Amino acid sequence: MDFELRHAREKLEREQRERMQRAKAKADRERRAKAEASRRREALEASHRERRLDAARAQEEADQKMEEVMQLGKGVSFVHMFEALRYDGPGDKIKLPPSSFKELSDEGALDKGPMYFRLSKVRDTVPGTSMEQDTEEATCCGVLEFTAREGSAELPLHVWNNLFRNDTPDVPLIEVRYVSLPKGTYAKLKPEGAGFSDLPNHRAVLETALRNHATLSKNDVVVVNYGQLQYKLKVLELKPESSVSVLETDVEVDIEGSDSILDNEENQHVLVPLAIGKVESSVVEEGKFRYYKFSVEESASEKIASGRANIEVKLDTDASGGDTDIYVSRHPLVFPTQHRHEWSSHEMGSKVLILKPKDSSLVSGLYSIGVYGFKGTSKYQLSVAIKDVNGQRIGEHACALGSVDIDSVLCRNCKRHIASRSAHLHEAYCMRHNVACPHDGCGVVLRKEEAADHVHCNKCGRAFQQREMEKHMKVFHEPLQCPCGVILEKEDMVQHQSSTCPLRLIVCRFCGDTVQAGGEPIDARDRLRNMCEHESICGSRTAPCDSCGRSVMLKEMDIHHIAVHQKS
Repeated sequence: MDFELRHAREKLEREQRERMQRAKAKADRERRAKAEASRRREALEASHRERRLDAARAQEEADQKMEEVMQLGKGVSFVHMFEALRYDGPGDKIKLPPSSFKELSDEGALDKGPMYFRLSKVRDTVPGTSMEQDTEEATCCGVLEFTAREGSAELPLHVWNNLFRNDTPDVPLIEVRYVSLPKGTYAKLKPEGAGFSDLPNHRAVLETALRNHATLSKNDVVVVNYGQLQYKLKVLELKPESSVSVLETDVEVDIEGSDSILDNEENQHVLVPLAIGKVESSVVEEGKFRYYKFSVEESASEKIASGRANIEVKLDTDASGGDTDIYVSRHPLVFPTQHRHEWSSHEMGSKVLILKPKDSSLVSGLYSIGVYGFKGTSKYQLSVAIKDVNGQRIGEHACALGSVDIDSVLCRNCKRHIASRSAHLHEAYCMRHNVACPHDGCGVVLRKEEAADHVHCNKCGRAFQQREMEKHMKVFHEPLQCPCGVILEKEDMVQHQSSTCPLRLIVCRFCGDTVQAGGEPIDARDRLRNMCEHESICGSRTAPCDSCGRSVMLKEMDIHHIAVHQKS
């Protein structure tokens, strides 16, 4: 009996312990489950809270970016990514697709005046990652038209070179952002090479180049064309901002001096200053030019115009086998060439060139000298001097020597008048040693041993020594092709490029800029006024008359004053 009671009690105690252990384990599991649920709930809440913060930050950044976009665009939001394509055209105006025109029109950009855009490169930082904007290489521009294919933007050469300065990616992507730019008030530019300041009225040349531009941005490089020459100027400073509009505004321009050294500029068109009376020594290679400039003061121009003095350009070369030519022009023709000059000398060896201005009123001013290496490498010494002319009149000495004696006869060989008492002796000697050139119109008497070296050009009839004929044929009779397409010989080419070539540079009588002349004007009245195509078009602009305020074409202003305001 006791055994059974004890066994039942042990059994009961064991069951109670097991129930307590199960209850404790269950309580532990519930506590752990509650802790895990609490941890998960806190993590979920933290995740949701982080997501809400991220969303708030993203919304704040988007709002801030939108505010910046709206502020830059004055209420117009236009930001797109395009593939960049290049097209040949002047200035800085790009072409956008037609869909951009609709979007900008819907945004009201057309009502805000000229449209400007900021372009920046977009590149991959790591392959397969998202694109990011390259803010260091950015520039601004205007818009020319909306004719580009969808998904692309066409850039002119100026914008392309400023945006892709170092390298061009396989697929150039750019971000185009509409911006509002202030009107520029100040710009500082610096030529990248020497020679730009040598151009006559170079500020007007720069102004003409900027007429094709809508904007300027800091660190941009502006290309200025002057005839066949090209100059690059870097934008150092702009006011009031780093990117400005240059449309319909007066900009104060400062041009800094170039850092280039003249000795390192042999391959560029650079004018080396040459003082009158000083000697300049240098070397010129075959096929290349060395340019110099000198000025004639007003005081000396009076003596030159009256014929009491001459401008003498002297070129001394050594006997090293090389040969040079010399070309001289008066500004605005800055860089004389083989077929664009006013004076030239093609003699072999050393030479002296006397400058006789065609117009006595255009003597003072700047002159340019071009020393051209015709053959081999030549060392030379160049000098310019203003020398007084001998007071004796031309022909006085010749008349004195050429007076004919009454008791004289004409030599049948040399055609000179010889005293009759020695005529037979002279004629015998002359027939034995001298010979007259048989060429029609020449008749020069030469020693018989020199006659073989005396030849005439079969095209122009000029007389030369035999060794000079090859150079004469190459310089004067070798066909030359003008950039406008005309093929002429040298003398005809000089006349063509100074009077009729559409690519010749002139100073417009209306705008004052140095521009290409163009062809003949369409209007016959303009041809009678000796205008070129550019002047005909430029003179068609209207301006108010100073007397009556009526709008009159510039080319008709003189006639208007005579016809309407002659009495006043």
